[in-house]
Amino acid sequence: MEILADDRTKQLRAFDDTKAGVKGLVDAAVGGVVDIPNIFIRPPDEVAEDLEVSKTGLQVPVIDLHGVGDKGSLRRENIINEIKHASEKWGFFQVVNHGIPTIVLEDMLKGVRGFHEQDVEMKKDYYSRDPERMVKFNTNYDLYMSRAANWRDTLIIDMLNNYHLDPQDLPSICREATVNYLDHLMKFVDTLLELLSEALGLEPSYLKRLECEKGKSLVGHYYPACPKPDQTHGLNKHTDASFISLLLQDDIGGLQVLHQNQWANVEPIPSALVVNIGDLLQIISNDKFKSVIHRAFGNVTRARTSVACFFHGVATPPKTYGPIEKLITKERPQMYCEFTVKDYMMKFYSRGLDEKSGLNYVRI
Repeated sequence: MEILADDRTKQLRAFDDTKAGVKGLVDAAVGGVVDIPNIFIRPPDEVAEDLEVSKTGLQVPVIDLHGVGDKGSLRRENIINEIKHASEKWGFFQVVNHGIPTIVLEDMLKGVRGFHEQDVEMKKDYYSRDPERMVKFNTNYDLYMSRAANWRDTLIIDMLNNYHLDPQDLPSICREATVNYLDHLMKFVDTLLELLSEALGLEPSYLKRLECEKGKSLVGHYYPACPKPDQTHGLNKHTDASFISLLLQDDIGGLQVLHQNQWANVEPIPSALVVNIGDLLQIISNDKFKSVIHRAFGNVTRARTSVACFFHGVATPPKTYGPIEKLITKERPQMYCEFTVKDYMMKFYSRGLDEKSGLNYVRI
C-alpha cells in the first residue's frame, strides 16, 4: 500500500506542477479523447455506496421574493414562513426576483468561464496553493488529502481575513464583472440576513449585528466536460463551513442535495440564486436551521460553470460565536459550544472535503 500511496503522490505532484488544471488535461487530449487519470477515479466502495442511496424527484423549494420590501405586509410574512420551512427541512432553497439584474449574473458567469477557457499561460500566473494569497487559481484545495481528486478547477478570491479587495488584483478578463456582482450580492445579503433573522423569531437586524457576512470567499468553479461523470466527482459530498452560501449556476445542472436520505437535483432556473444554510448558521440557530450534505457532478458533453460566495463571519480579529441565547430552551437545550471562525476554518481545511460535517468539532 505504501508503494501505491507514494505513486499516487507522485501523480498528484506531476499534475499539480503543470499549473494547467483539469482544463489542461482536456486540452491536451490526443484526438479529443480524454483519458481520465487514476487520481480522479472514485474508490469502488464509494461508488457502491452511492448505488444504495436513491434519487428523488422532489425539488428544492423555490421562493419568489417579489414584494419582500413591503415590511409588515402579508406577502413578506409569507416569504419569511417559506424561508423558515426551507431552512428547517431542506437547508437549501432557490430565490427568484431577488433584485440582482440578469445581466450582472450573466456577466459573472461569462467572466469566470472566460478566465478558465483562456490560454493556459495567462492562468499560470494565478496558479497557487499559498493560503495567504488573496486571488488564486488551482484544482482542489484538498488535492493531496482527498481519496480522489475532483474534476474541477477553481478561481478563488479569499476575503476571509482581509475585507478589502483591490480590483487590480483580479484577472482582467473577469475584473469588472466580479466587482459588479459582489456589489449587488452584498446588498442582497443584507435583505437575506433580515429574512433569516425573522424566520428564527429574532429582530430583523440580529444576524447583521453578528457580522455574519463580514468575512467571505468567492469561488468560480469550472467543471470541464467529463467522459465518465459516474466514476468521478465534480465536487465531493460535504457541508459548508459558512453561515450562508450563495450559488449562481449556469444551465447545465449537476448540483444535488441529500434530503431524507435521497439525492435531489437542484435544477437550474434562469437568473435564480441558490441559498445554502451553512454549518455556522446551524450552530448559532441551535439546530433549528440545517446545514445539509450536497455534491456536484460534471457533464459528459458540456463544461459547467458556477460561482459560489461563502459568508463566514468575523475571523480576524477573533470573534466568539455560539448558539443564540433566545433559541436555547428547555425543549431544545444548548447543542453546541462557543467557537471562533478562525479555529473552525482551520479544522475544516485540515482535512479533505468530505461528508464528515465540521459540526462535530463543537457539538456538546
